[in-house]
Amino acid sequence: MVDQPDWDLRLGYLIHDVSRLRRMMFDRALAPLGITRSQWWVLAFISRKDGLPQVQLANELDVGKVAVGNLIDRLESSGFVIRQADPVDRRVKRVYVTKQARGFLEKLRKETDKFNATIVNGIERKQLEAASDALLAMKHNLLAMSDGTATDGGEDEEEETQRSKTRKKRRAVA
Repeated sequence: MVDQPDWDLRLGYLIHDVSRLRRMMFDRALAPLGITRSQWWVLAFISRKDGLPQVQLANELDVGKVAVGNLIDRLESSGFVIRQADPVDRRVKRVYVTKQARGFLEKLRKETDKFNATIVNGIERKQLEAASDALLAMKHNLLAMSDGTATDGGEDEEEETQRSKTRKKRRAVA
């Protein structure tokens, strides 16, 4: 008789597998648009924090400076971002989203919405909310375990606020 693994071991594998499969399928979905998931991730982040110094961007995304520099190079050659010297410290390069990128981001958001709708097909809204709440709590616990230098992209408060507003609207309509 084979013993069932502990729930926490299965949960870890499941989280890892879902994340890996989502990344893989998302890359395939974005391929026709000529952008990679990594480029999209950096572009979306910059669009929320336009003018961020390149080094700070690398730190906030928890990616090496060279890797972020390469991603920004590709985004810049595509016309999606520009680098400008900081007016106070010319050694600092700030990254800005272009007008072309803003239109492209709208298209990407629509594709992302379609992609996400496909992967949650058949799952009830309450289940999705419970899963989201549980994952967010795990994220907070993991960040609390860090030495305080870990960053989370600054979206938690924004995510929680948006989720709360959406739930209130849904209850008001019901």
